[in-house]
Amino acid sequence: MARLKISFTPSIRRLPSYLHIIRNAQRNSQFYISGTVIAQELNLEPIQVRKDLAITGIIGKPKKGYPVDALIAAVERYLGWDEMHDAIVVGAGNLGSALMGYPEFRIHGLHIVAAFDTDPDKIGKKIHGVTVLNLADLESTIRGSKVDYAILTVPSPQAQETADTLVRSGIRAIWNFTNAKLKVPDDVVVHREDLSSGYALLSVMLQTRKSQTP
Repeated sequence: MARLKISFTPSIRRLPSYLHIIRNAQRNSQFYISGTVIAQELNLEPIQVRKDLAITGIIGKPKKGYPVDALIAAVERYLGWDEMHDAIVVGAGNLGSALMGYPEFRIHGLHIVAAFDTDPDKIGKKIHGVTVLNLADLESTIRGSKVDYAILTVPSPQAQETADTLVRSGIRAIWNFTNAKLKVPDDVVVHREDLSSGYALLSVMLQTRKSQTP
């Protein structure tokens, strides 16, 4: 896949929503789906949908739209969801445990193979079928494995130290659910999932809606 361009980021964020709609079309035995139909489902402009789908390399047919099976394959291939990727969760607290039980990860090719924590009451136990290991053993356990992804849910003060360990272990992608801004080498990808920002946006949208209601 081509090197990610920052300008593509909003498009990439929309692709999973498109994929959900396209899969529903497939389940309903539809062979083609138009960008207009996808746009209507998500309250978007059809031109935006077509531009977003264009980054996957697929081209629709005039008056018919996109072949559903080929479109699903193109989107999954672009997102890297057509292959299984091993991942670990670091921090088996409430959030980490919830993420371990999220079934959509498997559907999208993310296989959580282990979790790590410092809590002796959790070490050695299974959460949603995932074994919790001692955080002190992370580097020796992961180094040389096929694990590329780490989901980081430790307390923020421990985030950077834990990230350093992940980098030494060979992790190349960190999904950061902490409030810490991580410093990592250029060849390591980090995405910070800011739940507070999401809540802030939702809150403002609700207040705006209330103010517009007579």
